[in-house]
Amino acid sequence: MTLNQLCHFQMVAKYENYRKAAEELYISQPSLSRSIAALEEELQVPLFEKSGRGVILTKGGKIFLEYVERVLHDCEMARSKMQEMASGGGRIDIGYVFPLASHYIPHSVRQFLLQEENENVTFNFYQNHTSAILQKVKAGELDVGFGGYIDKEDMDSFPVLSAEMVLITPKGHPLEGKEYVSVYELSRYPVIGYDPQSWLGNYTKQLYRRLAFQPSFAVECPDEHSIMAMVSEQFGIALVPHIREIDGSRVNIHKLHDIYLEHRVYMFWMRERYQLPVVKRFIEYMKAQGESQAF
Repeated sequence: MTLNQLCHFQMVAKYENYRKAAEELYISQPSLSRSIAALEEELQVPLFEKSGRGVILTKGGKIFLEYVERVLHDCEMARSKMQEMASGGGRIDIGYVFPLASHYIPHSVRQFLLQEENENVTFNFYQNHTSAILQKVKAGELDVGFGGYIDKEDMDSFPVLSAEMVLITPKGHPLEGKEYVSVYELSRYPVIGYDPQSWLGNYTKQLYRRLAFQPSFAVECPDEHSIMAMVSEQFGIALVPHIREIDGSRVNIHKLHDIYLEHRVYMFWMRERYQLPVVKRFIEYMKAQGESQAF
């Protein structure tokens, strides 16, 4: 069974006449007859029966036509989508870490879509930890990921955001009023940490080992919004990047005087994998923005 045979069958069903169908298909009537006969032989079901000077569908033919029209419609949709992609349209699948959900990704995508050449572009969004995003990028389920640093030979990456790491404490805390504090304050009070599966969870735990102390974790959270909520309710203090979610009206924000720590977010993608033109255009657009957009 070939796609041509399905098209031939659909045309004969439409005109109920081999001669008219052959003219519409720009093939000879004998060629069309042989095509339908071969299809009936393969299916072992007669599809047409004679009716006057033409033909009509058998019961089996009517059932088969429902499936054929569905298949041909899907093929046409696939062809249309491929043409859309080739002309600069299509869908971009992106994954990103939780802190980028409130502003950076929505704002960046909207600005990209506002450009005239991107009016036929759509996006699919996936939010998770860096490690989960990485797996989906490698599997081809995502075109581009945004998260912590990825050190992989088969991937390219580009820094898109950076933020200084700061210590946050609840209002009324003994450290309140101090602009600068020591990173070792994290060893003196209960700490609200990151989910160990997250990139920042792994990063901060490596940092504590390097500084030779182990904080007392009160709880571990998936993102800065939940961390700040726990800090503001006096469950502990936290080391976080100074981003939009960190609200100085709810917590105290302290810079570190004995160490400078910076958290960077990277855009990453598979190096050798074929990319649709629209994906390449999005990557170049994000590169052009550099680190100028607000975290």
